[in-house]
Amino acid sequence: MIYQERIFSKLWYKDAAMIIVGTFSVAVGIVFFIAPYKFVPGGVYGISIVLHHLLGTPIGLISLLMDIPLLLIGIKVLGSRFGVTTIAGIVLTAVFVDTLGRIWGNNPLVDDDALLSGIFGGALAGFGLGLIFRAKATSGGTDIVAMILSKYSRMPLGKSLIYVDSAVVLIGLIAFHDWKIPLYSWLIIFLTGKVIDMVLEGISVNKVVIIISDKHEEIREKIIYKMDRGGTYLHAQGMYDSVEKKVIYSNISRRELPILMAHIRDVDPTAFVSVLDAYDVLGEGFKPLKE
Repeated sequence: MIYQERIFSKLWYKDAAMIIVGTFSVAVGIVFFIAPYKFVPGGVYGISIVLHHLLGTPIGLISLLMDIPLLLIGIKVLGSRFGVTTIAGIVLTAVFVDTLGRIWGNNPLVDDDALLSGIFGGALAGFGLGLIFRAKATSGGTDIVAMILSKYSRMPLGKSLIYVDSAVVLIGLIAFHDWKIPLYSWLIIFLTGKVIDMVLEGISVNKVVIIISDKHEEIREKIIYKMDRGGTYLHAQGMYDSVEKKVIYSNISRRELPILMAHIRDVDPTAFVSVLDAYDVLGEGFKPLKE
């Protein structure tokens, strides 16, 4: 990460690029889709959007000013080195938002379609925040609060952000007296959180298979010699009859799953199989751990 890697190294450039692309994506979502419809997507930017429509204040600048005390808290709790990338995320997001706002204005990219704008705005914001979080940075605001909450509660980061930001939505209802605004805003927050988790965890293309079968040797041969995959025997005991059993634990690709399932049906139709999504598999035969 930027605060861990040697400056100007390959990983330093990679994380810097994620912060730049991520903050720009957040800004595009806000300027083109969210702010024109007065949506309040939580956080300091939600409050800034309300102030922008009521007083005409710049969204990015006001958010930056509100971020300062939250940034100081974040540095104290999450570490001073974390604050370096946080500052980059906060400043770039504010600059991109106000720059795009001056160029584009207050008009929505898609007229008379609040739902479509909310969906795309939430997706772009979630994608951008996911990239920013992967670089161990943040765009500031309640992102910092959500990361602190996630750190101590072990709650998924996207879910933490949903909880923290939902309360801010009520400000939009009070300010604009329109129930559509908080309803659309909660939809945006929910979608943003889901996209954040997808970016952080990845889209599952690999599967974990847990197989309990008396024909474990035949299944083992298929996995190792026909599919060129590995696996592990787990020694277990049945709860009902206390019989000792060998359980196969293996990681395979999504494409290989139907091949293995067809083989298991052929050799042991009574086998018990659990299939789980694996968002990331690191090690030999998959993604190298060093990456």
